[in-house]
Amino acid sequence: MNGQVAPQHVELRRPDGEPVRVLVVDDEPTLTDLLAMALRYEGWQVRSAGDGTAALHVARQFRPDVVVLDVMLPDLDGFQVLRRLREQSPSVPVLFLTARDAVEERVAGLTVGGDDYVTKPFSLEEVIARLRALLRRSGFAVATRQEAVLTVGDLHLDEDSHEVRRGDDLITLTATEFELLRYLMRNPRRVLSKAQILDRVWNYDFGGQANVVELYISYLRKKIDAGRPPMIHTLRGAGYVLRPAD
Repeated sequence: MNGQVAPQHVELRRPDGEPVRVLVVDDEPTLTDLLAMALRYEGWQVRSAGDGTAALHVARQFRPDVVVLDVMLPDLDGFQVLRRLREQSPSVPVLFLTARDAVEERVAGLTVGGDDYVTKPFSLEEVIARLRALLRRSGFAVATRQEAVLTVGDLHLDEDSHEVRRGDDLITLTATEFELLRYLMRNPRRVLSKAQILDRVWNYDFGGQANVVELYISYLRKKIDAGRPPMIHTLRGAGYVLRPAD
């Protein structure tokens, strides 16, 4: 279990102030959806494609600042897509997704001009960290400081001081409780599944640890909702949602 609080979130934006644009290319819809969810949480614009031909078409219209590209695609392979992408945008950074044991894929990907790679299965946190590093190095994005205080209804969370208040009451949280609440507060009124919470807060692979989410949600409820109108709600079979009290 990760008991460390992540460093204060620093937002990356394009130099013109617009959101970073990311193109995700993979033929597994579930994986693409999870990546898109995590990237939108960063405040970035996301487009996706399930094969190489579609990726090239989307890239021409979308003009991404960075590309997440699976090596194994149903039509063109990732290396062919990269070569054609570079004809359109010679300097666009590309992060390859490769099979865990395919050393030759990783070597080939870097040889043909890929900028970095991660192996499947991977943590969404790792992909985001790699993309942030690529964007900084390329100069396609610059850091801006996000507002430090998150507010949902009468609940306030200060990311600088780590203070949490419900109304006038100061609430003491552990590091993990704080990180879980921060994730909920960054996604108000949005249903978050146990798998999403696990990956974002604990960096676990999906499955087998969902009970820890239930446990920490119960801890938060005792501190945030006890004796007050509830803000943390369970949607059976779907996940959890934080919304202002009625």
